[in-house]
This record gives sequence, C-alpha cells and structure tokens, in this order.
Amino acid sequence: MTDAFRPPAHVFKAYDIRGVVPDDLDADFARALGRVFGARAAALGERTVAVGRDGRLSSPMLAEALIEGLLEAGVNVLDVGMVTTPMLYFAASTRCASGIQVTGSHNPKDHNGFKMVLAGRAIHGDEIQALRAAMESGALAASGRGRAHRLDIQPEYLARIAGDVRLARPLKLVIDCGNGVTGASAPDLFRALGCDVTVLYGEVDGEFPNHHPDPSKPENLRDLIAALQRTGADLGFSFDGDGDRLGVVTPSGQNIFPDRQLMLFAQDVLQRVPGGTIVFDVKCSQRLAPAIRAAGGVPLMHRTGHSLIKAKMREVGAPLGGEMSGHIFFQERWYGFDDGSYAGARLLEILSRHPDPGAVLEALPTSHATPELNVACAEGEPHRIVAQLQRLARFDPPAEVSTVDGVRVDWPDGFGLIRASNTTPVLVLRFEGHTPEALARIEAEMMALLRRVKPDAEVGAAAH
Repeated sequence: MTDAFRPPAHVFKAYDIRGVVPDDLDADFARALGRVFGARAAALGERTVAVGRDGRLSSPMLAEALIEGLLEAGVNVLDVGMVTTPMLYFAASTRCASGIQVTGSHNPKDHNGFKMVLAGRAIHGDEIQALRAAMESGALAASGRGRAHRLDIQPEYLARIAGDVRLARPLKLVIDCGNGVTGASAPDLFRALGCDVTVLYGEVDGEFPNHHPDPSKPENLRDLIAALQRTGADLGFSFDGDGDRLGVVTPSGQNIFPDRQLMLFAQDVLQRVPGGTIVFDVKCSQRLAPAIRAAGGVPLMHRTGHSLIKAKMREVGAPLGGEMSGHIFFQERWYGFDDGSYAGARLLEILSRHPDPGAVLEALPTSHATPELNVACAEGEPHRIVAQLQRLARFDPPAEVSTVDGVRVDWPDGFGLIRASNTTPVLVLRFEGHTPEALARIEAEMMALLRRVKPDAEVGAAAH
C-alpha cells in the first residue's frame, strides 16, 4: 500500500509534533501519522497502541483519524478517551508499551499535537523525523486490520496512586485546572487522598475562558493565590493543559519553582534510595546540586527536554529527575514519566508530616534569578550561535563552563545560561545570583559574550 502525504516540516519538533489546526494539522495528517506510527510499532513487535486526547475542541477529530490510521496499519488500539497525558503514559506503562496522546499541552487554543511513546520510550529527535520521512514516502507494510477497544483507565490510575501515597493528615488544597483536562481527574485524586479540595476552573473547556492553562506564567496564578487567601488552604496547585506539569503556590502567594520542588523530592527519595543519581536540566538553580549532595545523592545536570531527561534517567538508573519547566519524573515507586497530579500527591505526602507546609517550602534554598528569557533569531540561527559561543566561552577560574546544552557558566555566587531552544527559533537565557549584585554582574558578563556573536540581540520574556 502506498499513500504518500506531504506534511508541513515545521510541526515535527524535538520532542513531539505540534501545529495549528487546521492549517498544519487535520484529519488527513492524523490518519497518515497513525499509519506510519502503527507500521513502526508493528515492526518492533508491538501489537497494541494506546490513544488518548486532551480537552481541546479539535482533539476528538484528530484522535478519531489517528485511530483509523493505526487500525489501517494492522495494530490494535486501546482508546482511553479524554485523559491527561500522564494517564495515557500510565496506560502505555501498564496495559501496553506504546501510545499517542493528542494534545496541544499549554499552547494557544487553536493549536494541537501528538506526544508519542514507542515500545516503552518517549521518542524524540531523529525518530520523530523518521516518522515525517515515512509519511512523505507513503510506504506502509499493512498486515490486516486492527481492532479498537475502549477502556476507562481512570479508576486504575486513581487506585494505583491512592493505594501507594499516604498522607499523615488531611490537608486543605486549592487546585486550578485552568479548564484543561486535569479537571476531569485531579479533584477526584486529591479527594481520594483525603484532602479538602476547592476547585477552580474544573470544567474541561477547550476555549480556556478564564486563563490559559500554563502554571509557568505568573499571571495565570493570580486567581489561585486569591483563592488560597480566601479559603485559608494549606497549599495551591496549578496544572498545564494536558496535566504533565505542576505549579505550586504557598498561602503567602510564593511560587515554588520546580527546581526547589526537586530539592524536597530528592531529600525524600534519597532516604529510600541512598546514593541515587538525581537528573535535572541546565536551567535549574545552582542551589539544587548542593541540596542533592547534602541529602546523600549524586547530582547530574543534563540537556533540557522531557524525552532527553527520561532517556538519561534510564541510562543511569536514576530514581528521580526534573526540569525547570515543571516536568518531574519519579522512577522510585512510579513509572518514570512526568505527571503533575502524581508529583502533587508525592508533595502532599511529604508536607502532611509538617504543621506548616508553606513554611517548609519557603525555607528551601533560593537565589535571585531572572525568569526564562528569549532572544528571537532567524530559523536555524540559534544552534549556529551556540556553537560559536561554545568556542568563545573562556572564563577565568573559579568560573566553570559546561557545554552539555548551550553554554552554562557557574561562578561561586551564581550562574548564566545561553542555549538554543529545540522547539522554536530562539535562544533561551537564564541568570541567577546569590545576591542582586551577583545577578547583575553575571547577566552583564553573559550578555557581553552573546553580543560578541550577535550584536543585535534583544532580550524578551519567554513565551511558553
């Protein structure tokens, strides 16, 4: 069978497929993707592919076409319906080993996309480009027709977490689902753990009428902070559109960024896995590695990207990993995939042992830091600039230069980072100092380095 299809090249990102509906992604695209993914799965001996979808308006259409393509490739489909991306990962960890989630994550409402697990691994990079090449060639070794089976995975998923996570005492919680797909599962999960739960924007609505479901943006936390103060709750959680990232806010309104969450998680996990390696990305605080060492673990800084962190964790047998963007990965007691609701449950387990959860979080080490900053570039320019910067980056001791992902320079009192985004044509910058003066000095030094290569560099806030 040959059915060539010319997909737009720019939708094939480093870690997933993303684009605008219907300009980039439509039913024909989803069907073609299903055919080539199904053929690849079958070639690896995979007989079943799980399919889930988020709450976006275009997701049912794309999921239906995707399933049709998978069936045409001769594989069976486990259709788990409207679920969070982690729930799709759960199905692909317990019921089969491959799966595709139709999701636009935290992108604008007219966007959508596909996150893919093949034979137990989140595929990325060249494997995603290989799917594009297969779609263009149209070659498909079809072997009969697969069968579709519907399954409500939520009861199993909730029971698995509620049967393992134990709170020392009930906590009062506010959760902001942002009208994303977590609204259909997160309130039930936290109530099953014994929490008193106030829900904001729990109705799944692909129009996102209240605010965008992206906890990394401070403006999206305003309603959560106000509700915390109104209800006197112990803690506030915010989720992104597909539920794989978690935002954490204390009653005083402080946003506990993911690298600080990782400090607490590492202290907990390393009690049971002494000497374990904790993997984190280059955007994380300089305060994180010493906290991991103090807890008896081995810190390992790696490249940004959820698929890359998962792969490194498998390689080194890490019990825990995480990214500054909010993806937290538990291998200890869990399956190694990123899940905002599960991370929230593990956080409550730790904090329920303390009388003042907010104080525990606010006492974690912190520094003065910029948010993630972007420098817009031409297509293809960021990686060329970074290659030049890596050749030019020469700093006197005690500064230490890492080129694992871009250029990160660590001084005794802070760090600076310049790396190329793998999803959009921008440079990603982040600066941190133990004091405001250190932050200003480090930012000035790193910008001077950048302007040697790109004199017209204009810094703006990151658009997630």
